[in-house]
Amino acid sequence: MPFSPSSSAQAAREVVAQRLRDLRKGAGLTVTELASRCSWHHAKTSRIENARTAPSATDIRLWCRAAGAQDQAEDLIVQSLHAESMYTEWRDQVRSGLKQLQDSAVQFFHDTRLFRVYSSSLVPGLLQTEGYAAGILGISARFRDLPVDDSAEAARARVDRSRVIHEPGHRFVFLVEEAALHYQIADTDAMAAQLGYLLTAGAMPQVSLGIIPTAAQERGQWPRETFHVYDDTLVSVELVSARVKITQPSEIALYLKAFEQMRSMAVYGADARALILKAIEALN
Repeated sequence: MPFSPSSSAQAAREVVAQRLRDLRKGAGLTVTELASRCSWHHAKTSRIENARTAPSATDIRLWCRAAGAQDQAEDLIVQSLHAESMYTEWRDQVRSGLKQLQDSAVQFFHDTRLFRVYSSSLVPGLLQTEGYAAGILGISARFRDLPVDDSAEAARARVDRSRVIHEPGHRFVFLVEEAALHYQIADTDAMAAQLGYLLTAGAMPQVSLGIIPTAAQERGQWPRETFHVYDDTLVSVELVSARVKITQPSEIALYLKAFEQMRSMAVYGADARALILKAIEALN
């Protein structure tokens, strides 16, 4: 069954749209009559009701006033803002710089007990060394044409944030496709340091590091988009254009099912170390 990473966000938008539609109908207003009271084109009312356009706070206040339901405006605004936060474009998230983006998740990481991370293309952020992280964030800064490249500072912030891995009370389950070990994201020395750190991190008692071999036969899952599961309440999916936060239980269950299937394909311990050493040898 194919995943639709933005469907949780869309479902949340549709709940807001349905509430607004119900308010209009409850007030006995047609689409055109409500639009006239709000001083906008009737097409805008239709786009909002069909969850094609997200209403602004002002739109919601005008809508509720037109429908005689001013007392519901603030609650709807909060609900709409939550829906929009579930799908956030990277261009909005990096406006204050890459370092600020790293710093914004620190408290959330401290509060999470169980981290499950699947990565098909990169070493997971919580396991990244500063040199490797700087390589990734530098690519991101150039790709997004950021006016200020603070990737070096962001890399240090990412490593600082990753110290949560040494705090008691947390467990970490990482699944990494073997191919990700070979992608030359940084220079040879930085790649060697990163792969060497994986050997150390994989031996930590609070860490389970599984590598899915490229030669794995009869895969139950093909390589998926990178995703992070925080406890059992949130899945974060990284797309080229945006980060999607999934909170719908049925979708979280799908990601957990995929995670467990891929977990069964991974190798651990000495076999995982052998694949990491193979990647280190390939650098020479």
